[in-house]
Amino acid sequence: MTLNTTPPTGCPAWAKLAVHAEGWREARLADLFAGDAQRAAQFVARAPGLALDYSRQRCGALTVRLLAQLAAERGLEGWRDALFAGAPINVTEDRAARHAELRAGGAAGAEAKALARGMQGVRRIVHLGTGGSELGPRLLYDALREQARIEVRFAANADPLDLARALEGAEPASTLVLAVSKTFTTAETLANAKAAKDWLGGKGRLYAVTANEAAARAFGAQQVLPLQDWVGGRFSVWSAASFSALAALGEGAFDEFLAGGRDIDRHFREAPLERNLPVLLALVGVWNVNFLGAATHCVLPYAHALRLLPAWLQQLEMESNGKRVDRAGNALEYATAPVLWGAEGTPSQHSFHQLLHQGTQVVPADFIVAGVSAQMEANAEAQSRALAFGTGDAALPPHRRTPGNRPSSILRLDRLDARHLGSLLAAYEHKVFVQGVLWNINSFDQWGVELGKRLADDILRKGS
Repeated sequence: MTLNTTPPTGCPAWAKLAVHAEGWREARLADLFAGDAQRAAQFVARAPGLALDYSRQRCGALTVRLLAQLAAERGLEGWRDALFAGAPINVTEDRAARHAELRAGGAAGAEAKALARGMQGVRRIVHLGTGGSELGPRLLYDALREQARIEVRFAANADPLDLARALEGAEPASTLVLAVSKTFTTAETLANAKAAKDWLGGKGRLYAVTANEAAARAFGAQQVLPLQDWVGGRFSVWSAASFSALAALGEGAFDEFLAGGRDIDRHFREAPLERNLPVLLALVGVWNVNFLGAATHCVLPYAHALRLLPAWLQQLEMESNGKRVDRAGNALEYATAPVLWGAEGTPSQHSFHQLLHQGTQVVPADFIVAGVSAQMEANAEAQSRALAFGTGDAALPPHRRTPGNRPSSILRLDRLDARHLGSLLAAYEHKVFVQGVLWNINSFDQWGVELGKRLADDILRKGS
């Protein structure tokens, strides 16, 4: 299978988009809606359980066609086939990226489910991990915690206070400590695991999820669940890394979560590019970053259950696509991942939305709406409209005017449950993959993380 690894700037569609963008720099969203009564309906992509309204992005039908042409010229369909075929597309580590396989069947595995059923007497799970070993499972549990039968607390920080708070009020005999680390060498996780093991004092349970069973057994783990080496940490929420959520929420909820991911996998593989929801998320992002000059991107979930989504996305997007060289090691002459940030609405409206509406930087935004309440829906819609259309009242003093013309999309979930959460996370995973293909970068390594770890080890070893 021959895959395109040439620079995107050499694609005819890239040059066309650069010229096309010139006509959009001064275009006004208010004028676009006034001149096209069908715009709100035309610029919507649908997938199982999700709908993406990108009508308030500064783009038109030709923009979408050119972006889809760019994806075709980049060989996206071939790359997609390679991803699902398990080809070693992570070239710097000579590995496949087979996380979608975890959604294809019983990802947790019979052993994990049997262990989850044997939680009698366990009142709290203390989940130890950092990065993808913690962010995904914490998001999954936090989003659905009202249906949890066991309390789960998380500790990711090397600061001892993090673990102390996770253990606060627990009794060793009724506590399960779960250490999640693919290599079982992560310094923060092992430090917390040692302290938690001492706290257990031979009571309770100590389990591990890792690809290094020997190290986990030597450490004293009573049960070890496998974590495949072809699953990157930030893509591991579908795996045994989420054992704590599986045990707390139950098999039914976890299976529904996987099913939601499968729904999007099927849509991603089958839908035409111009109607493919994850592809459009990616294409709109590339348009904003590379052709309209956006340097940051804001994600605003209007649901308290999704309050941890921005943190999960920060790792997913910036660790995957925060790269400065292409697949051949050449320095890039174009931007890749924007800085991603955000917080839950409506509290964020009373924090940083001032900058979104009246600041000097234009920040594209995703509003995530999940049918929580009419009040939340109204607030999200109002914020998106205000960004797009501003005030338009010249009689207002300058400090009260909002310029509008600031792009945003609304991503709607039919409802907020395990299945739709799975669909949401899988959609963003595929967005990241598509953008990596378009930018000709490897989305599945993270060498920039390693230097700081090594220096910290050296400092500790030398004592200075």
